[in-house]
Amino acid sequence: MQDQSAELDWRDGAIPVARRFDDPYFSLADGLAETRHVFLAGNDLPARARPGFHIAELGFGTGLNLLATLATMPGIPLRYTSFEGYPMAALDMARALSAFPELDAEPLITAWASGARRFTLGAVQVEVILGDIATTLPAWKGRADAWYLDGFAPAKNPEMWAPDIMAEVARHTNAGGTFATYTAAGAVRRALADAGFMVQRIPGHGRKRHMSIGRLP
Repeated sequence: MQDQSAELDWRDGAIPVARRFDDPYFSLADGLAETRHVFLAGNDLPARARPGFHIAELGFGTGLNLLATLATMPGIPLRYTSFEGYPMAALDMARALSAFPELDAEPLITAWASGARRFTLGAVQVEVILGDIATTLPAWKGRADAWYLDGFAPAKNPEMWAPDIMAEVARHTNAGGTFATYTAAGAVRRALADAGFMVQRIPGHGRKRHMSIGRLP
Protein backbone atom coordinates (compact mmCIF):
# COMPACT_ATOMS: atom_id res chain seq x y z
CA MET A 1 0.00 0.00 0.00
CA GLN A 2 1.18 3.54 -0.73
CA ASP A 3 -0.22 5.23 2.36
CA GLN A 4 3.10 5.53 4.16
CA SER A 5 5.50 8.31 5.00
CA ALA A 6 8.07 9.72 2.64
CA GLU A 7 11.67 8.63 3.16
CA LEU A 8 14.07 11.47 2.40
CA ASP A 9 17.66 12.32 1.73
CA TRP A 10 18.78 15.95 1.65
CA ARG A 11 20.87 17.44 -1.14
CA ASP A 12 23.03 20.38 -0.09
CA GLY A 13 21.20 20.26 3.22
CA ALA A 14 18.16 21.99 1.72
CA ILE A 15 16.60 20.05 -1.15
CA PRO A 16 14.56 16.96 -0.19
CA VAL A 17 15.09 13.92 -2.40
CA ALA A 18 12.66 11.00 -2.30
CA ARG A 19 14.74 7.94 -1.46
CA ARG A 20 12.11 5.66 -3.00
CA PHE A 21 12.28 7.40 -6.38
CA ASP A 22 15.75 9.01 -6.25
CA ASP A 23 14.19 12.26 -7.40
CA PRO A 24 14.14 15.77 -5.84
CA TYR A 25 10.86 17.34 -4.80
CA PHE A 26 11.57 20.61 -6.56
CA SER A 27 13.95 22.14 -9.07
CA LEU A 28 17.60 22.28 -8.15
CA ALA A 29 17.58 25.75 -9.72
CA ASP A 30 14.63 27.88 -8.48
CA GLY A 31 11.80 25.60 -7.43
CA LEU A 32 9.35 28.44 -6.89
CA ALA A 33 10.02 29.96 -10.30
CA GLU A 34 9.53 26.53 -11.86
CA THR A 35 6.20 26.09 -10.08
CA ARG A 36 5.01 29.47 -11.33
CA HIS A 37 6.14 28.77 -14.88
CA VAL A 38 4.91 25.20 -15.16
CA PHE A 39 1.78 24.88 -13.07
CA LEU A 40 0.40 28.42 -12.80
CA ALA A 41 1.30 29.87 -16.19
CA GLY A 42 0.84 26.44 -17.80
CA ASN A 43 -2.79 26.45 -16.64
CA ASP A 44 -3.27 30.14 -17.56
CA LEU A 45 -3.53 31.17 -13.93
CA PRO A 46 -4.43 33.50 -12.36
CA ALA A 47 -6.30 34.73 -15.48
CA ARG A 48 -8.81 31.84 -15.37
CA ALA A 49 -9.35 31.92 -11.62
CA ARG A 50 -12.82 32.65 -10.27
CA PRO A 51 -14.68 31.81 -7.06
CA GLY A 52 -15.14 28.06 -6.83
CA PHE A 53 -12.37 27.26 -9.34
CA HIS A 54 -11.07 23.78 -8.55
CA ILE A 55 -7.38 22.87 -8.83
CA ALA A 56 -6.34 19.24 -8.47
CA GLU A 57 -2.83 17.89 -8.17
CA LEU A 58 -1.00 14.60 -8.46
CA GLY A 59 1.78 14.73 -5.86
CA PHE A 60 1.39 17.08 -2.88
CA GLY A 61 5.00 16.71 -1.77
CA THR A 62 6.20 19.71 0.22
CA GLY A 63 3.07 21.76 -0.48
CA LEU A 64 5.12 24.22 -2.56
CA ASN A 65 2.60 24.31 -5.42
CA LEU A 66 -0.23 25.05 -2.99
CA LEU A 67 1.66 27.90 -1.34
CA ALA A 68 2.66 29.37 -4.70
CA THR A 69 -1.00 29.24 -5.76
CA LEU A 70 -2.09 31.02 -2.58
CA ALA A 71 0.55 33.71 -3.08
CA THR A 72 -0.40 34.23 -6.73
CA MET A 73 -4.18 34.32 -6.22
CA PRO A 74 -4.74 35.78 -2.74
CA GLY A 75 -8.33 36.19 -1.63
CA ILE A 76 -9.93 34.14 -4.41
CA PRO A 77 -12.13 31.35 -2.97
CA LEU A 78 -10.65 28.23 -4.58
CA ARG A 79 -10.81 24.50 -4.01
CA TYR A 80 -7.53 22.59 -4.02
CA THR A 81 -7.43 18.79 -3.98
CA SER A 82 -4.13 16.93 -3.98
CA PHE A 83 -3.35 13.21 -4.15
CA GLU A 84 -0.31 11.94 -2.26
CA GLY A 85 0.92 8.40 -1.72
CA TYR A 86 3.87 9.16 0.57
CA PRO A 87 3.08 12.11 2.85
CA MET A 88 6.01 14.09 4.18
CA ALA A 89 6.47 14.60 7.92
CA ALA A 90 5.68 18.12 9.11
CA LEU A 91 9.24 18.76 10.29
CA ASP A 92 10.60 17.75 6.89
CA MET A 93 8.02 19.93 5.17
CA ALA A 94 9.09 22.88 7.30
CA ARG A 95 12.75 22.25 6.51
CA ALA A 96 12.04 22.05 2.77
CA LEU A 97 9.84 25.14 2.66
CA SER A 98 12.40 27.20 4.59
CA ALA A 99 14.12 27.53 1.20
CA PHE A 100 11.28 29.86 0.18
CA PRO A 101 11.06 32.57 2.86
CA GLU A 102 8.89 34.72 0.60
CA LEU A 103 6.05 32.21 1.06
CA ASP A 104 3.93 32.06 4.21
CA ALA A 105 4.36 28.39 5.03
CA GLU A 106 3.50 28.49 8.74
CA PRO A 107 -0.30 28.00 8.44
CA LEU A 108 0.21 24.98 6.17
CA ILE A 109 2.83 23.42 8.46
CA THR A 110 0.64 23.99 11.51
CA ALA A 111 -2.35 22.33 9.85
CA TRP A 112 -0.21 19.46 8.54
CA ALA A 113 1.41 18.86 11.92
CA SER A 114 -2.03 18.63 13.55
CA GLY A 115 -2.86 15.69 11.28
CA ALA A 116 -5.50 17.64 9.34
CA ARG A 117 -5.81 16.66 5.70
CA ARG A 118 -8.82 18.89 5.11
CA PHE A 119 -8.25 22.50 6.09
CA THR A 120 -8.65 26.09 4.93
CA LEU A 121 -5.75 28.38 4.10
CA GLY A 122 -6.85 31.95 3.44
CA ALA A 123 -9.75 31.66 1.01
CA VAL A 124 -8.73 28.20 -0.23
CA GLN A 125 -10.38 24.94 0.83
CA VAL A 126 -7.68 22.26 0.79
CA GLU A 127 -8.02 18.48 0.80
CA VAL A 128 -5.06 16.12 0.56
CA ILE A 129 -6.15 12.55 -0.25
CA LEU A 130 -3.67 9.94 0.91
CA GLY A 131 -3.13 6.49 -0.58
CA ASP A 132 -2.43 4.61 -3.78
CA ILE A 133 -3.39 6.79 -6.75
CA ALA A 134 -4.72 3.74 -8.58
CA THR A 135 -7.40 3.52 -5.87
CA THR A 136 -7.89 7.08 -4.65
CA LEU A 137 -8.29 8.89 -7.98
CA PRO A 138 -10.93 6.55 -9.47
CA ALA A 139 -12.91 6.79 -6.22
CA TRP A 140 -12.82 10.60 -6.13
CA LYS A 141 -16.18 12.28 -6.72
CA GLY A 142 -14.81 15.67 -7.76
CA ARG A 143 -13.87 17.32 -11.03
CA ALA A 144 -11.10 19.84 -11.55
CA ASP A 145 -10.80 22.93 -13.71
CA ALA A 146 -6.99 22.69 -13.72
CA TRP A 147 -4.53 19.90 -12.94
CA TYR A 148 -1.00 20.15 -11.65
CA LEU A 149 0.58 16.85 -12.75
CA ASP A 150 3.59 16.82 -10.44
CA GLY A 151 4.46 13.22 -9.68
CA PHE A 152 8.08 12.13 -9.63
CA ALA A 153 9.71 11.61 -13.03
CA PRO A 154 7.82 9.15 -15.27
CA ALA A 155 10.95 7.01 -15.68
CA LYS A 156 11.21 6.65 -11.89
CA ASN A 157 7.54 6.60 -10.92
CA PRO A 158 5.74 5.09 -13.94
CA GLU A 159 2.64 4.06 -11.99
CA MET A 160 1.70 7.73 -11.44
CA TRP A 161 1.81 8.39 -15.19
CA ALA A 162 0.22 5.19 -16.46
CA PRO A 163 -2.39 5.52 -19.24
CA ASP A 164 -5.20 4.45 -16.92
CA ILE A 165 -4.26 7.19 -14.45
CA MET A 166 -4.13 9.81 -17.20
CA ALA A 167 -7.57 8.60 -18.34
CA GLU A 168 -8.84 9.12 -14.78
CA VAL A 169 -7.40 12.64 -14.82
CA ALA A 170 -9.45 13.37 -17.94
CA ARG A 171 -12.55 11.74 -16.45
CA HIS A 172 -12.23 14.03 -13.43
CA THR A 173 -11.82 17.23 -15.48
CA ASN A 174 -14.56 19.72 -16.30
CA ALA A 175 -15.13 20.60 -19.96
CA GLY A 176 -12.60 23.23 -20.92
CA GLY A 177 -10.35 22.17 -18.05
CA THR A 178 -6.59 22.08 -18.38
CA PHE A 179 -3.46 20.32 -17.19
CA ALA A 180 0.17 21.34 -16.97
CA THR A 181 3.24 19.27 -16.19
CA TYR A 182 7.00 19.65 -16.23
CA THR A 183 7.44 16.44 -18.23
CA ALA A 184 7.41 16.22 -22.01
CA ALA A 185 7.82 12.43 -22.10
CA GLY A 186 6.23 11.06 -25.24
CA ALA A 187 4.40 8.26 -23.43
CA VAL A 188 2.78 10.76 -21.04
CA ARG A 189 1.73 13.10 -23.84
CA ARG A 190 0.25 10.21 -25.82
CA ALA A 191 -1.64 8.92 -22.79
CA LEU A 192 -3.13 12.36 -22.14
CA ALA A 193 -4.04 12.79 -25.81
CA ASP A 194 -5.65 9.34 -25.87
CA ALA A 195 -7.62 10.38 -22.77
CA GLY A 196 -9.12 13.30 -24.68
CA PHE A 197 -6.85 16.27 -24.01
CA MET A 198 -5.57 18.54 -26.76
CA VAL A 199 -1.88 18.35 -25.82
CA GLN A 200 0.91 20.83 -26.56
CA ARG A 201 4.62 20.72 -25.92
CA ILE A 202 5.93 24.16 -24.95
CA PRO A 203 9.20 25.60 -23.57
CA GLY A 204 10.04 24.39 -20.09
CA HIS A 205 11.64 26.17 -17.17
CA GLY A 206 15.34 26.93 -16.94
CA ARG A 207 17.49 24.21 -18.45
CA LYS A 208 14.48 22.00 -19.15
CA ARG A 209 13.74 22.43 -22.84
CA HIS A 210 10.13 21.32 -22.90
CA MET A 211 7.03 20.78 -20.76
CA SER A 212 3.44 19.81 -21.59
CA ILE A 213 0.08 21.51 -21.32
CA GLY A 214 -3.37 20.55 -22.53
CA ARG A 215 -7.05 21.37 -22.57
CA LEU A 216 -10.10 19.14 -22.53
CA PRO A 217 -12.49 20.24 -25.31
